[in-house]
Amino acid sequence: MKRSAPSNPPAVAPSRLRPDAAHARLALREARAMLEPLALWAIRNGVAYPAFAELLKAVFVQAARAELGRAGAAVTQSALSLLSGVHRKDVRTLAAGEAPRRAQPRPSVPSQVYTHWLSDRRWRDRRGRPRALPRTGESGSFEALCRTVSNDVHPRAVLDELLRLGQVALDDDLVIPLVESFVPAEDIEQLTAIFAANAADHLAAAVSNLTGHAPPFLEQSVYADGLRDESVAALHAEARAAWDRSFEAVVRKARERVEHDRKSDGRQRVRFGVYFYSEAAPTDDAATTDDAAAAPAARRGRPKRKSAT
Repeated sequence: MKRSAPSNPPAVAPSRLRPDAAHARLALREARAMLEPLALWAIRNGVAYPAFAELLKAVFVQAARAELGRAGAAVTQSALSLLSGVHRKDVRTLAAGEAPRRAQPRPSVPSQVYTHWLSDRRWRDRRGRPRALPRTGESGSFEALCRTVSNDVHPRAVLDELLRLGQVALDDDLVIPLVESFVPAEDIEQLTAIFAANAADHLAAAVSNLTGHAPPFLEQSVYADGLRDESVAALHAEARAAWDRSFEAVVRKARERVEHDRKSDGRQRVRFGVYFYSEAAPTDDAATTDDAAAAPAARRGRPKRKSAT
């Protein structure tokens, strides 16, 4: 007798991979490398393992909820427990006190103003640097710059915030930019939110590339080893210069597309970023057999292009 299809089919993610023991071992092995800097950050902020482990329950349940939703399956406590591995009692507790998911942080108006100042030719001098601006005036002023970004926040409030963050200085009636990017050095809460959003989207792009059917996201890197300190410094300077060029081009295109889509019902968001990191590589004596197996391309002295696609 032919059985009818279940009304609530099991959740199967739209994925290149099918979960099995080999994939689980691979994911756990590589997850350690990603979690080590996260654990270091947590420890430096006073977060110990028990609190982090408790948080992971909620994270796994939320991930299972999203996966069930993508598969069009019923989101029940049993399904959440089965998919996440979190005990049903904990799933029930989490569901009862579940907080709404935190919205993606949007750049503040001062951040948008400063980015506009750095990237738009109208506000830069002949050498491409953001120029000092008179505080008020119909055009070519800091007030006019603010108005190009938002009419909802008064330019004086934007100026006060940039002064508080040490991004600008006042010389009589002239507003002088002090840094080459918007990084609120004194606001640890905003810095932490930026860090979390950047890291989460970077990981999300790589996970999508590894497991999804959609066209791959840009997720590339260049790796080199066997370097001296001065070579690392030179490469860091080159990377910053490359970012400056990319920043200008992408911000300009983003403004065009935002303006183009302003009256549409578009709901997509994007993030484009870049990173640079260096540290002393482990010595050959320190490398374990597992490390060698995990990195078969670890030859010295030749730059390598890497991606998760």
